[in-house]
Amino acid sequence: MPGVEPLRLDVTDPESIAAAASVAGDATLVINNAGISTHTHLTDGDIGNIRLEMETHFFGSLGVTRAFAPVLAANGGGGFLNVLSLLSWLHVPDYGAYSAAKAAAWAMTNVARLELAPKGIQVTGLHVGYLDTDMADYVAPADKIDPAEVAALALDAVEAGLTEVLADERSRQVKQNLLATP
Repeated sequence: MPGVEPLRLDVTDPESIAAAASVAGDATLVINNAGISTHTHLTDGDIGNIRLEMETHFFGSLGVTRAFAPVLAANGGGGFLNVLSLLSWLHVPDYGAYSAAKAAAWAMTNVARLELAPKGIQVTGLHVGYLDTDMADYVAPADKIDPAEVAALALDAVEAGLTEVLADERSRQVKQNLLATP
């Protein structure tokens, strides 16, 4: 894609994040798409795995947002696209750590949107079920969505100024049922 240059960074390493932000001084859109799924239960699972999920999904995205917000503001504004999950809202034991971390990332997305709007920075949350990626290799192909389709949908939403993208039918159903009794 013209004008796009991927940068390698480790979202769990503040020095790596700072280095990426210093290299990308002309950035106008940042996509927070780091992910890990350890399938760890909250009440009896390995606390190190739970911390890793929080470090990746919440603190990692927050660190990238904090590092790049001044860059975007200096460039006259821009946007963040935070890749979340339908598990931001649907919490099940086999994904306890993942769900908790994605719920925290969803809250961060909503707060950052309000804090950064006065600086001309848009923050969009992308919710999706299973993408056809290595992380979901155990899921039946019919239950996964094409990442290219999701990327196109998400970028169109950012361009349209939307605050939230529900990329698949599962995400729309889960969001619609948020008022139901858990």
